[in-house]
Amino acid sequence: MMNRRHFVHRIGFGAAILGAGGVSISARAAESAISAKHITIGSSMPTTGPLAGAGVDHTASILAAFAEINRAGGIHGRELRFTTKDDGYSAPRTVSNVKDMIEQDSAFAFMSIIGTPNNAGVLPLTEKAGIPVLGPITGASSLRQPGFRHTFHIRPSYTTEVQRMVLQLAQAGISAIAIVYLDNPFGKEVLADAQAALAQAQLGAAVKSFPLAVDGKNAAETAQKVRDSNVGAVFLGATGTGTTDFVLALRKMGIGLPVVGLSVTFTDINRLGSHVAGLAAASFLPSAKSKKYAAVRRYLAAMDAAGLSTAMGLGLESYVNAHLMAEAIRRAGRDITRDKLRNALAATRNFEMGELNFGFSEASPFVAGSSVKMGVFDSEGVLRT
Repeated sequence: MMNRRHFVHRIGFGAAILGAGGVSISARAAESAISAKHITIGSSMPTTGPLAGAGVDHTASILAAFAEINRAGGIHGRELRFTTKDDGYSAPRTVSNVKDMIEQDSAFAFMSIIGTPNNAGVLPLTEKAGIPVLGPITGASSLRQPGFRHTFHIRPSYTTEVQRMVLQLAQAGISAIAIVYLDNPFGKEVLADAQAALAQAQLGAAVKSFPLAVDGKNAAETAQKVRDSNVGAVFLGATGTGTTDFVLALRKMGIGLPVVGLSVTFTDINRLGSHVAGLAAASFLPSAKSKKYAAVRRYLAAMDAAGLSTAMGLGLESYVNAHLMAEAIRRAGRDITRDKLRNALAATRNFEMGELNFGFSEASPFVAGSSVKMGVFDSEGVLRT
């Protein structure tokens, strides 16, 4: 099975492209996004930088899903291909990547673009071009606009996640809370959501907030500030390797405060090691390590068949995205156009995968998920809800 280091090394040379024969990584020249024999779906993901673990997992999961579909004959005789470029979680690089793919007509549609500032830069471009985008890996409410008629969100909003997590903290009787937020547009939006939710729960006066650098350079300093603030819990509006640095710094100080995050917060579970046990997070999908779910077993089987691994267990969301994209392509018909694909996605009311079921709202902004649970990680890194 291909390990993460080998996968990252190979993907670093260019786009990841999946063909009917299985998984291959290539820097082949750009070709038309659609022909009688193939349809290419594009993305921009961080396979380097603070969210590299997430980018690698999501990329591998889409490759595995498309390989699974292609082994069964593809869609209307066409194989599904996936092309993605590394953006290092840099929004300007994401915009450049997607702009290039639009101009070169190398992607028929886009999916699983990671990051709030990244999608904020991209979605106006894809909307103007009339290109469908499925499953952005962000829950930012600011990106769920009625004018975005070609964008389809799978996950609930961060606002919904925050409200659910704050309610849990309030019900636990915790009144003094520290909000540690990533010092970028994503973190600041989550901070505003958390402050509003805490104020509604009449806990606003007891809230303290601390910015965390995206690269985690102030992680130890931030952990010390949290320690000195004498709070009863920490809410993390953060993600990436800097978040891991903060949690490790906090735990090394011997501070056993409850730590609660979003569904995208803990992207570096392996490095957290034993410190992952007891961390809480929002969840809208089952843990990709929980084999009691049929959807998870199918996902892991697809990864194994493709010779890929999901080191961080983060890619189940993109595996679902990939199968939903394939189903919409099927429903759009053999003479598919981007507009027909958009209409097929917009008409999706009931898409099932094992225990999972998704259906988009009838008007934009199109959102499929609204159910959020709180889960707690066990010592093996499984999020138990």
